[in-house]
Amino acid sequence: MKKSFVYILKCIDNTYYTGITSNLENRLFQHSSGFYKNSYTYKRRPVTMVFYTEFIDINLAIEKEKQIKKWSRVKKEALINGDYDDLVNLAKKKFE
Repeated sequence: MKKSFVYILKCIDNTYYTGITSNLENRLFQHSSGFYKNSYTYKRRPVTMVFYTEFIDINLAIEKEKQIKKWSRVKKEALINGDYDDLVNLAKKKFE
């Protein structure tokens, strides 16, 4: 089975970019070199990989990438820092 990776980059403007790839090393090179001029990271270089995780099921990887993209900055930082127990408590909640 082919591996897939979900990754998070920290950009020079202190924003995060979440993506998915089957070749992590090549994709990081593409982000760093500005290979795609219309990409989010092109004008936010240099970028630093701050998190990645590996999947065997591409469908699960796509689902997780979409999920992480919706997360708040604080929740992404908890994931990046390995504070997994905090992730549940950082879900967006509406209080009336």
